[in-house]
Amino acid sequence: MSTTVRSTGAGVSLRRSKAHPAERVIEAVLFLAALVSVLTTVGIVVAIIGPTISFFREPAVSLWDFLTGTEWTVLFAEKKFGVLPLVTATITTTVIALLVAVPIGLGAAIYLSEYASPRARTLLKPTLEVLAGIPTVVYGFFALAFVTPNLLQTFIDVGTFSMLSAGLVMGIMIVPTVASLSEDAMSAVPQALRDGAYGLGSTKMQVAVRVVVPAAISGIIAAFVLGISRAVGETMIVVLAAGSTPNLSVNPLEPGQTMTAFIAQAASGDQPTGSIGYKSLFAVAALLFVITVLMNFVSIRLVRRYREVYE
Repeated sequence: MSTTVRSTGAGVSLRRSKAHPAERVIEAVLFLAALVSVLTTVGIVVAIIGPTISFFREPAVSLWDFLTGTEWTVLFAEKKFGVLPLVTATITTTVIALLVAVPIGLGAAIYLSEYASPRARTLLKPTLEVLAGIPTVVYGFFALAFVTPNLLQTFIDVGTFSMLSAGLVMGIMIVPTVASLSEDAMSAVPQALRDGAYGLGSTKMQVAVRVVVPAAISGIIAAFVLGISRAVGETMIVVLAAGSTPNLSVNPLEPGQTMTAFIAQAASGDQPTGSIGYKSLFAVAALLFVITVLMNFVSIRLVRRYREVYE
């Protein structure tokens, strides 16, 4: 809303002028964009909650057994609904991905922010972000056709499908997310902080690690959490590289089925609509949604706690 400044004999008065029609249109478009985001979230919850409630009303299912059970055999004749094998595989592949993405992504961000010349940054950052645009199914075939046979099986005894292969490639996939967002947070740190540290005799590495990274920690944490969310929600890489065997094991050399992989498999037509197996995919989706919401909540709390505001 624009404001008109007028000078009078008594002084200067501020009076809100009439809004331009274009401003009202822009405001309406922005409001609709925000509304679509909210309605999409509500639609997801509505689509999931009904079949999930119906699933837990089945005589063979209880919420406690679902959350604590160690066998998941929904697609077999003798059905058991313990979701822990899916959760374990999801956590295992996510941890492996973070072990790859966090050091590489943070190291790339520090280099781009503190060491690279403007010309090198202009060239390297878009090149790095190209990885984020590669379809995940391509990453899955890369893990299955190259990483497992040519890298892993050369050094260790691992089968065609393994959580290790899926986790490694997932880590490569989320490196651009961690690196780009972390570099943006570091670039927002005022130059005065760097100059002050250099004035005290600090080296470039000391400035980067002890000044810039702590000052940008809230943005770096947000980058890590977004990377975790991408890893937890990844589907095609784990479908192709990790296998489709629910396995209550944290051994990364073994195959496993994540929550997203099960949802993809069950939704592909193996289960008749309305059956208990069909409803189970909504229950798994609801659990995945809750986990994602909790991670976002923790992320917001951490960002607010460690956020630095500079003037």
